Amino acid sequence: MRWRLGRDSLWRWLSGACVALSLLAVVALLALIAVRGLAHFWPADIERLTLENGQQVAGIPRGGEAESRRYFTANRDLDGHVWRWIAVDSIVERETPASLVYVQRRDWGPFIGRLAAVTTPAGERLRGDAAESRLHQALAGDAELATLSLHNVEGRDVTLPFAQVQSLAWPNRMHVGDKLLAWLDGVWRFLSEAPGDGRVEGGVWPAIFGTLLMVILMSLVVTPFGVLAALYLNEVARQGPVTRLVRIAVRNLAGVPSIVYGVFGLGVFVYGLGGQIDRWFYAEALPSPTFGTGGLLWASLTLALLTLPVVIVATEEGLARVPGTLREGSLALGATRFETLKRVVVPMALPSMLTGVILAVARAAGEVAPLMLVGVAKLAPEIPLDGEFPFLHLESKFMHLGYHVFDLGFASRDAEAAMPLVFATATLLVAVIVVLNLTAILLRHHLRARHRALERS
Repeated sequence: MRWRLGRDSLWRWLSGACVALSLLAVVALLALIAVRGLAHFWPADIERLTLENGQQVAGIPRGGEAESRRYFTANRDLDGHVWRWIAVDSIVERETPASLVYVQRRDWGPFIGRLAAVTTPAGERLRGDAAESRLHQALAGDAELATLSLHNVEGRDVTLPFAQVQSLAWPNRMHVGDKLLAWLDGVWRFLSEAPGDGRVEGGVWPAIFGTLLMVILMSLVVTPFGVLAALYLNEVARQGPVTRLVRIAVRNLAGVPSIVYGVFGLGVFVYGLGGQIDRWFYAEALPSPTFGTGGLLWASLTLALLTLPVVIVATEEGLARVPGTLREGSLALGATRFETLKRVVVPMALPSMLTGVILAVARAAGEVAPLMLVGVAKLAPEIPLDGEFPFLHLESKFMHLGYHVFDLGFASRDAEAAMPLVFATATLLVAVIVVLNLTAILLRHHLRARHRALERS
């Protein structure tokens, strides 16, 4: 008996250790992604290097090896590249001058160099402290500027229209408090702005909105269909070989690759239903399709179809756990079968229904493959919701956080420069999924608490 208890205790501790290690691995992975992503918005110091051959290079160190370091040098329009590996042995002097400025431009990406002068709309050219003072006023909206005159550490000049400036800072002058404020501003811009130059710069607000709207529309479609299908299979249909075959088919559908659902959505929803709608209601716009091309509606329906088996299975499991004695007692008291379902069975199975919705939301929010066929876009800065009737434009293309991660990591013109944004967008996608799931979990907890209160009364 002692040996059996000891063996049970050993397995209990091993199981607990495995769960703890799994949770630790998940937390470590999420922490790594979050740190790598959020560190992108911290204003790092800019180094000016003097090499053995007398050449000067300005850049931000981004790691490297023992023999060489990698620097982000920006200035794509001048150098044709934004990264440079520099051998450690070739560096004669390394400084962080306070005069180096980091300018985020709408075109050509960042610029690293010095501010030479600014030009007002009246043609006045200001230099030195006067130029910096007028520039700060212009950035705050209290003055106007026409152009900025910049030059890199090698003395090559660049004239930049002020309208092309997104942000500007002198990182080497900033204290910790200033950098924290700049970091918060960078995070806010990332969350609230549309993608900029080549999608490597700017924010992801359209992708956030598109992901949330698509998941909400998908939930509104899949929940009633999944619940009604489960109610029919468990409460209405005659239990026999046909019902068992349908259940097996539903469970097998949950294992179908998501890209197959994308192909189905493209053929049935986009070309089939969408093409027919165009012929009925938008004939004057043909051959340019309105609904006969990928859009928000077809993406939501495709993901609803993809997650339907999850909701059906979770709901059926909840219905099966409702004791049969409760159904019999309700019928014995004179309630009809419909009243029994409405007032006894469904309220007790609601937490399981919400569990199915939670699992569906988690899967749909991270899917990318089917969306590539039914409506997601690389760049759609305009959100599909505005003040024009019908306000919500279901035929519009939309952006999605998962696809944005894929596009930045594999299809951007500079994968190295985009990698920090890949981590930041992945962190945001995880946060969106967590918020959606927590909302559903809190609702499920509220329903369970209310159900227990009704049972006690």
